[in-house]
Amino acid sequence: MRIKPSTTPCRLPGREIRSLAEFYDAISLKLSLPPHFGRNLDALWDVLTTDVKGPVKIIWEESAVSRKAMGPDYNRVSALLADVQKERNDFQVIFR
Repeated sequence: MRIKPSTTPCRLPGREIRSLAEFYDAISLKLSLPPHFGRNLDALWDVLTTDVKGPVKIIWEESAVSRKAMGPDYNRVSALLADVQKERNDFQVIFR
């Protein structure tokens, strides 16, 4: 199932994302991910590279707050988002 593109950027609220679970909650809500999204990094890769129709622009506001709170999980998620950006020419992620 392809998800419609959004004309407005997906803004992730860094102050509210302090865990991997909160990240999955936020991105699921902001991008209206399908119910079958498995809430793990493999599932995130799959849904972002196949189900979400572009263009997609994700702005992770106050990402330093999330980075500090999430620790290694932040590094894994941000690396995955950067890899999706390399994979798709209609996907952009900005860390503020």
